[in-house]
Amino acid sequence: MIFAIAVALTAGVLAFVFLVRPQDLPPEEPPPPGAHLEERKAILYDNLRDLNFEYSTGKLSDEDYAKAKATLQAELERVQAELERVLAQAGASGKAVRAVPAQKPASEAGAGTACPHCGAKFDRPLKFCGECGRPMAGGAS
Repeated sequence: MIFAIAVALTAGVLAFVFLVRPQDLPPEEPPPPGAHLEERKAILYDNLRDLNFEYSTGKLSDEDYAKAKATLQAELERVQAELERVLAQAGASGKAVRAVPAQKPASEAGAGTACPHCGAKFDRPLKFCGECGRPMAGGAS
């Protein structure tokens, strides 16, 4: 008896999952204009932070660091210019534009956003400093 109920329940779940028609699903929302550029910008900022960390730990020579940093900054400038162009174009055409969150000024930085060891400031709280690699929590040690 229990076996028959389990089989019927399993068959019902499988039928429900596999018999859903595409027209029964809600339409997929298109991504906001420039979403791919915002993602690329965030990746470039992470790469710059990682590059600074690698350089501060001595894994990169001055020449390699300068070359890589210049390359990343140039790419970041291109992405930022393209993002501004796309958002301006989307705003002019009447499309909905996703609001880009405003960053806090350095003077409003909260706890954990400035390294107590080297003084580097970050736009969000981090567990370890992106400049010197030391823990952000706690004082100088």
